Amino acid sequence: MFLAGSLDVDASDKAARFIRFCDAFNIPIVTLMDVPGFFPGRQQEEKGIIRHGAKMLYAYAEATVPKITIVLRKGYGGAKQAMCTREMGADQLWLWPGVELAVMGGGGAVNVLYRREIAASDDPERTRAEKMAEFAERFNGPFEAVSKQFSQAAIQPADTRARLTRTLALLRHKKETRPAKKHGLMPV
Repeated sequence: MFLAGSLDVDASDKAARFIRFCDAFNIPIVTLMDVPGFFPGRQQEEKGIIRHGAKMLYAYAEATVPKITIVLRKGYGGAKQAMCTREMGADQLWLWPGVELAVMGGGGAVNVLYRREIAASDDPERTRAEKMAEFAERFNGPFEAVSKQFSQAAIQPADTRARLTRTLALLRHKKETRPAKKHGLMPV
C-alpha cells in the first residue's frame, strides 16, 4: 500500500533498528517477504539507499536470534536479500504457492535477455508475450527455489501458523557461537 512495497531509505533504517532491537532482547524475527526491490530514483540515490539498505543486511547478518522468512508473493533483486534469505542467515525460509523470486521482474528480464530476438521478430509483441510466458513457467512458483536449496520448503498458506509455532519451539534454545570480537563495523 506504500511505495508498492519497495524498500526506501526510511524503511531500511526502520527495519534495521527493529531487527537490532529484537536481537538485543532475544526476540525471534519472523519476516514476511513481498518486496519488488529497493525504491528507484535520484532522490533515493542522493539519500544513500545503498548504505541504508546495507544497514538492514548487516542487522540480519549480525542477529543471532531465530530468523524465519516466509515469502508470500515476490522477492526481487537486492531487496530480496535484505529481507533475510538463507544466505543472510535465515534459519528457515518457506515459500507460498505462486511466489516470484528473481534478480528482476519477468518483464525487465525478458527485455534484457531476449532484446535482439524480440527486435528481429516479425511480431515483437507476440514474441515478447511468448518469452514472458516461458519465463513465468520456468521461474514463477516455489519449486525452482526449493530445487536450488534457496528455501527449505514450499508450504500452503493455511499451514503457516502451525509450522511457525513448531519451528519457533524447536529454535527456542538456539545458540550461535561466533568469533570473539569487540563489535562489528556497521555501515553508518
